[in-house]
Amino acid sequence: MSPLSSAGPLSGLGILVTRPARQAAGFAQKIAALGGSPVIFPAIVILPPDDRAAVDRAHAALGAYDIAIFISPNAVEYGAPDPRSWPPRLATFAPGPGTAEALAATGIGGVRIPATTFDSEGLLELRELSEVRGKRVLILRGEGGREQLADTLRARGAQVDAVACYRRAQPRSDGQGLAEAFGIGSIDAVTITSSEALDNLWSIANEPIRAAWRARPTFAPHPRIVARARDLGLSVIATAGGDAGLIAGLLEWAAAHSPPKR
Repeated sequence: MSPLSSAGPLSGLGILVTRPARQAAGFAQKIAALGGSPVIFPAIVILPPDDRAAVDRAHAALGAYDIAIFISPNAVEYGAPDPRSWPPRLATFAPGPGTAEALAATGIGGVRIPATTFDSEGLLELRELSEVRGKRVLILRGEGGREQLADTLRARGAQVDAVACYRRAQPRSDGQGLAEAFGIGSIDAVTITSSEALDNLWSIANEPIRAAWRARPTFAPHPRIVARARDLGLSVIATAGGDAGLIAGLLEWAAAHSPPKR
């Protein structure tokens, strides 16, 4: 749980941050800088693959690829090679600004991101990824990732290698910390950035937690997450993608709602 808070437009509001631990810190700091009180409860644990052989082979063959796509900041953390070995001619893509920022932090710049939605669908609308016949494409992603991006690029004539460089797991938690946070009223809003995180958190939550959760807004940046949350009976506020979209949604909501009395 995070104690950070100060004066600002989110003052008096506790915001549940459910991202994996390493990614949660940066978002929590942004909430705290606006006066909010971030409550960190990672709903997904990110682990390296059981076998890194495929990742190592991909790194050794970087010079043979025309396009590389990192599907998330986790793919950067677990799948980015030493930037000194990154071929300058290798066109690099990311589904959103968070992943592009993670790549820049490793020394890989010039990353293209979608102009529409920050997801695979947005990537596929880019002109550079619509004209890929005969090109070799490397996709670095998590185990069990969606196949739409790889399948569509193959249908467009590309040779695609989709390499799993990390795996996701459900946190080992009995939900006690979550129950305490909801029970003492320190959570006023919930942020969810993946459907898997939503399902993990829901499975951890007991009925009292679920009832308390339903009484609070859940902020989600993608239609799939929004739809799943509504299926669970949650009150969902759809936002634009990335941290900026979530923060904008929180600020707009906070401006319209007085902080609850504790």
